[in-house]
Amino acid sequence: MKDFFESWTGIIQPWLWNLIVVALAIIIGLIVKNIIKTLVSLYEKQNDYSLLRNIIVRIGKSLNFFVALLALNLMVPLMAFEGKYYPFFNHAFKIALIISFSALLISAVKVFDDYIYHTYHLNKPDNLKERKIRTQLQFIRKVVITVIVFITIGAILFSFDNVREIGTELLTGVGVGGIIIGIAAQKSLSNFFAGFQIAFTQPIRIDDVLVVEGEWGNVEDITLTYVVLKVWDQRRLILPINYFIENPFQNWTRVSSDLTGIVYLYMDYSVPVDAVRQELDRLLEENKLWDGRRKAVQVTDAKERTIEIRVLVSAENSSNAFELRCYIREKLIKFINDNYPDSLPVNRLSINNLKERLTNAGKQNTR
Repeated sequence: MKDFFESWTGIIQPWLWNLIVVALAIIIGLIVKNIIKTLVSLYEKQNDYSLLRNIIVRIGKSLNFFVALLALNLMVPLMAFEGKYYPFFNHAFKIALIISFSALLISAVKVFDDYIYHTYHLNKPDNLKERKIRTQLQFIRKVVITVIVFITIGAILFSFDNVREIGTELLTGVGVGGIIIGIAAQKSLSNFFAGFQIAFTQPIRIDDVLVVEGEWGNVEDITLTYVVLKVWDQRRLILPINYFIENPFQNWTRVSSDLTGIVYLYMDYSVPVDAVRQELDRLLEENKLWDGRRKAVQVTDAKERTIEIRVLVSAENSSNAFELRCYIREKLIKFINDNYPDSLPVNRLSINNLKERLTNAGKQNTR
């Protein structure tokens, strides 16, 4: 085969022969691209998740470039270069192949990521297991992609002889250099290891409901260095990841997503608590937000002028619990105001011996 190509290079001009070789590599890439495009067209009308379709869509573009560059690297020895140009082009093609292969690996990681996301979706009332797996997967995915990128950069740099010599020299001083780098990157390393701790001990998970720094919201993203909390009013609270190792915070969905909501009412001593309890039963029976687990009306405190009534209602998640609390608070206040207005908080003024005092005041005025 080699003699065959050498005979052709003796007839055709070197530059034209090189163009033919490059064109063959491009044609191979286009053939792969058309095959992938045809396969995608067979699945594009499907709305449901398909592993094969996801593989084709995710890996297709990267595979197209990888196959073309692989073919080109295999054909480099067949190309007609002068001795001084051959090492340059051979090295350039190898670097391009390394980059395309790393892109192919990253695409494969994303295929696995999509498969897990589809298998463990969050669209269910009790999604504790799904949130656990997604939190670990999200962190592992980012670590793996980061490692692939660093290995790719290292492979490219060490493909240069000068850089390899410098790297060898640096390795001899890795002890002192490691100490210096460790001190300089102490904060970054602290965040990185805090991320590992959070991913596997899981004090927080993706979609957990937290109260942090006085803000209530859902965990939207966990990166290698920070956590994004989506606040109820669509703001984003960004916190360093080691914050959740070093500081206390509330996690409303640590064990399960169901919650017990609390409503406090401050009423006069004359309020009929049994009537309030019956009205709560009626309101909950009519409201789908209540999950049927818990309900209660309790007098939890007695102050100088009012009593404190605590109303407990349960819901399957934090959003429903908040909406249910607002609904119960509004309806109970309306019920008491319409039926027992005297039971609302009032200030009383009591004057003893009023008749006697008025009589004495009248006698004094007649004098």
